[in-house]
Parts: sequence; structure tokens; C-alpha cells
Amino acid sequence: MSENIKKLDKDTLKKSWWSWYIGNLSSMSFEWLASFGFATSMIPVIKKLYGGNKEEEIKALKRESVFYNTEPQIGSIVNGIACGLEEKRANGADLDDEVINSIKIGLMGPLAGIGDAMIPGMYIPLLLSIAIGLSQGGNPLGAIFYAITYIVTMTALSYFVFMKGYQLGTKSVELIIGEVAQRAREAFNLLGSIVVGGVAASYVSVTTAWQIPGMGGSKPIVINDLLNGIFPKMLPLIIVILCWWFMSKKRMSALKVMGVLLLIAVVGVAVKFF
Repeated sequence: MSENIKKLDKDTLKKSWWSWYIGNLSSMSFEWLASFGFATSMIPVIKKLYGGNKEEEIKALKRESVFYNTEPQIGSIVNGIACGLEEKRANGADLDDEVINSIKIGLMGPLAGIGDAMIPGMYIPLLLSIAIGLSQGGNPLGAIFYAITYIVTMTALSYFVFMKGYQLGTKSVELIIGEVAQRAREAFNLLGSIVVGGVAASYVSVTTAWQIPGMGGSKPIVINDLLNGIFPKMLPLIIVILCWWFMSKKRMSALKVMGVLLLIAVVGVAVKFF
């Protein structure tokens, strides 16, 4: 009986991971989002487990094509878990379509929270702050550093969590949605806010040329010095909060926010505020 046990080999798992890594967001729509990228990544696994049985292959591909969306790097752990679940099902485990899809859907939300807080919320701003510093004076080292560091680290992270998801199987569910994961998400959100604040304070520069004439021949009051004396870098903070308000509360795109900033700059220079 041991000879009839179906087992996914390392090459099949690598093919599945690589397909997800390079194509997770290649087929996107508001109706499906990353579902077809997920289904495509499962094709090597489905062929390995159900090869020769077209009916089971079709069922498995439909099963893995339901609506799905999460942060793709951290989210690759779900792909690994799905591989493990398909392997168990192919070997006779009582896992119907609803169970497999429920696990995927239940994990994609918490992982999106963790991944978005860690990568675009914290890691990318941190790398960019280093890259911007290296790029001062037109040095190309900053861009090279960012591209190589991001690609290498994200590739390693995605591969590691994929394989870990396959190894742990359903045991990883508690790690992702449990109390420890909730505290981790809160910590990453806080750390991401600190990183973004540090980057904004270091690289956003806004000054005003506005001055209030002095009385009785005294020196004019420089508003920029006055504001910085009350709260250092107050104007950059106001601009950052304004951008956040436009994007978070008004749902404006980054391109529209840039247009608003350009308009503010033009008007400010015209009235000699900047």
C-alpha cells in the first residue's frame, strides 16, 4: 500500500512556487484578482497528483480557481498549504472542495494584513531610504542596491514560506490567524508607521519664504524659522498628512495627489509663499 501513496517531489513544488512567484498578479480583474495566478501555480501539483485522470484534474483546477487575493510574497505560504492539502486529498483524506477553499479564504485576509504591513509598509520604505541616500549626487549605486536587495530578499522569503507552508500543512493556520499573529500585525503596522515617518522627516523638504515685516526698523519675522521653533519640520509634516488624507480618506490615486502637490507649488510660488 505504501507504493500507492502519492507524494509531491521537490521539483514539482519548485515549479509550483516559481509559477506563483513570477505570475501571481499577471491575470487580474476586480472579479477574480489573483485567483488565476493561484490556479496556474497549482497546475504542476495537479498533474503530479492526478495525472492521467482528466476528470480529477478538471475538478482540482476549478477548485483552485475560486476568488483569491493576498499579499503575494508572504502569501505564498497559502500556496504551500494548498499543495499539502491537495496531496492529502489525492491520498484519500476527507477534504472536500469547501474545506480547501475555506482554508484559503480564511488565510488570505490575515496574511494580506501581515504582508502589507511588513513589505510595502515597512521594508520597501526602509530600502528606499537607504537607496536615496546612496543616490545623492547622481550615484547609480542606490538604484542598483534597491533592485538587487529587494529581488534577492523577496525571492528567498517567498520560497521559504512556500516550503514551510507545505511542511506544516494545516498546522500553520493557527500560526497565521492566532493571537501571536495578531500581535505581530500590530507591531509591524506600528514599525511601518515609524519607518515612513522617519523617511518623510529625512527626505521631504518644504520651506516658506513668507516673512512678516518688523516694526520700527526691527528684523522681519521669518515664518519658516518660527514654525520650526514651535515644531521642527512642521510644513513637511503637514504635506505628508495632507497626502495621506487625500489617498486614505478621499481615495485619490498617487498620480492625482502629485497633481495636487504641483498645483499647490505653482500657486505658492505665484503668491510668494514658497
